[in-house]
Amino acid sequence: MNSRLSLFPVSAEINQAGGLVIGGCDTVGLAGRYGTPLYVIDELSIRRRCREFREEFGSRYADTTVVFASKALAMPALVRILKEEGMGLDVVSGGEIYIAEAAGFPMDAVYFHGNNKSPEELKMALDKRVGRIVVDGLDELETLNRLAGENGHIPDILLRITPGVAAHTHSHITTGVEGSKFGFPMFMAGDAILKAMAADSLNLVGLHIHIGSLINETDPYLKSIDVVLDLAAEVKVRAGFELKELNVGGGYGEAYTLDDEVPPVSYYAEAITRRITDRCRALGLALPALVLEPGRSIVARAGVALYRAGFIKDVGSLRYVAVDGGMADNIRTALYEARYEAVLANRMNEPDTAPVTIAGRFCESGDILVRDVRLPEVKTGDVVAIPVCGAYCIPLSNNYNAVPRPAVVMVADGVDRVVRRRESHQDLIRNDVF
Repeated sequence: MNSRLSLFPVSAEINQAGGLVIGGCDTVGLAGRYGTPLYVIDELSIRRRCREFREEFGSRYADTTVVFASKALAMPALVRILKEEGMGLDVVSGGEIYIAEAAGFPMDAVYFHGNNKSPEELKMALDKRVGRIVVDGLDELETLNRLAGENGHIPDILLRITPGVAAHTHSHITTGVEGSKFGFPMFMAGDAILKAMAADSLNLVGLHIHIGSLINETDPYLKSIDVVLDLAAEVKVRAGFELKELNVGGGYGEAYTLDDEVPPVSYYAEAITRRITDRCRALGLALPALVLEPGRSIVARAGVALYRAGFIKDVGSLRYVAVDGGMADNIRTALYEARYEAVLANRMNEPDTAPVTIAGRFCESGDILVRDVRLPEVKTGDVVAIPVCGAYCIPLSNNYNAVPRPAVVMVADGVDRVVRRRESHQDLIRNDVF
C-alpha cells in the first residue's frame, strides 16, 4: 500500500483499479466530473478530530471549551458541522462573523480576535452579542469601552497577553515573542488588566495567549502558561483580579510529510491540563475555565488538493511536472516554505521511480508546490493529489494571473456535494466598473 496514504483523510483508501478514494468517492471521478484544481474535504476526518480534541482535553479538565480557529477554513458548510460537534468559533473579522451568522452558528459561542478591529467590526460584534471579544491593545480597550457604553451591552472580554516565549517554528507564524504585533507585552500587561477592570462598560473574564503555529512540543505552551498564571496571581494580590477563563490558543502540530514527527492530541492535553492544575494550586488560584483554539489541526488532514498534470519538462537533472493550479490556490509553499507530499490519484499502486518537482502554472519562479517527490513515471493527464491541504490553502487563495479559484467538494459515505462552486471568468470582473 502507498505509504503516503497515512497523510490523507481517515476515510482514504485505494480501490481495485488503483485509484484514490476519499469519503467513499473516487477522486479520479471527482476530478473528471468537477474539473481541476479541485479541493476535496472529508467530513468524517473533521468530525473525528473535533471529538478527539474535546474528549482528550475534556476528560482531563472538566471545564474545557474547544474553539475552532476559522481563519484556517471559513466556510458555511464547515461551520454547520462545527455547530453539530459542539465547538466554539474563533473569528478575526466582520466577514467571519457574517459567515458564522449565515451558517446559523450561535453568536454566544464566538470569540472575536484581531490586532486591528475596526470600529464598525466592534459595533457588529456588540450588536450580534458575540460571546467573547479578545482585546489586543490599549487603543482597542478604550474604543470598545466607549462603543459598549453607547450600545448598552457590556461584553465579556479577554486580554491577549504576549508572554515573550518563542515557539520553534517558522518566523512568519511565531506570535508569542517580544516585539510581536499581537497582544499586550509583559511590561504593560499588569496595568492593562487594571484598566480593563476599571472599564465601566466591559467585563474582564480572563486572559488569552497564542504563541504560534505548527508547534510540535509542549514546552513553549507550559512556559507561556506559567507566565500568564504568575501574572494573574500578581494582579490578584494587587487589585483582587479573579482569573475566570484562560485561553491557551492553538498552534498544535500537524504532519505534512512522512518525515514530520507530530505528537498526538493526548500529549498536548496531558501536559497543558496538568500544568494549569499544578500551577494554580501552587499559586492559590481557583481553576479557571480552559479554552483552546485549534484550527489547522482540525481541518488540515481533511483536505486534499487535486490537480491535472500538464506539460513535463526536463531541465538538467530536474524534471518539472506542471499542474493546472499552484500558488493562487495554495500559496503556503511560497509564503513560508511549506513542504508537502504528493501521489498520482489514478495510479496509487504503481512503484515510484525518479523524483520530480511539481510546479504551478503561475508566472512566478517561486510557484512550486512540491519539490523532489518520488512518483511513478508521470504522464500528461494524470491526477496529482496533494494531502494535508484543508487548512489555509482555500482562505489564502487568490486570482493571480486572472485565474478563477477552484471548486470545493465535501464527501461523506460515498456522497459528494459542492460546498463552493468554481469561479467563472465573469466572477473575475463582477466588482469592476467600466
